[in-house]
This record gives sequence, structure tokens and C-alpha cells, in this order.
Amino acid sequence: MRLTHIESMDPHLALGLINTALRNDAADLDDLIATHDLDETALRSKLQSIGYAYDPLTRQFRAFPQDQ
Repeated sequence: MRLTHIESMDPHLALGLINTALRNDAADLDDLIATHDLDETALRSKLQSIGYAYDPLTRQFRAFPQDQ
């Protein structure tokens, strides 16, 4: 899977593609970033904007609790 335009995608679409790539093609986020030459800061920021952060234990971006 090519993730060359991930930074310009809708963040919800990017979330699905990134988590699929993490599950199927990468050992972890560092591997995914290196393989697809992604900007890690931009990726994390994009997914954080919709309430998601990388969880190294599950190797996926997951929703983080919102303050109530």
C-alpha cells in the first residue's frame, strides 16, 4: 500500500489506512514511517486532531479519552 498522499487526506480516511498498514505491513510506527518516508510529526498531529494517538502496545492509533 502506498501512503504518499496521507498528509493531504481526510484524517478519518488516513486513520483507517495507517492502522491497516500497521497491522498488515509494518513492525511498528517507526517501520511504517521509514518504509513510506512519512513525516511522523505531521502524521501524529493529523490523527491527534481527531482524537487519536499511537499505542505501541497494540501497534495502532487509538482514540484517547476526552476530558469531560
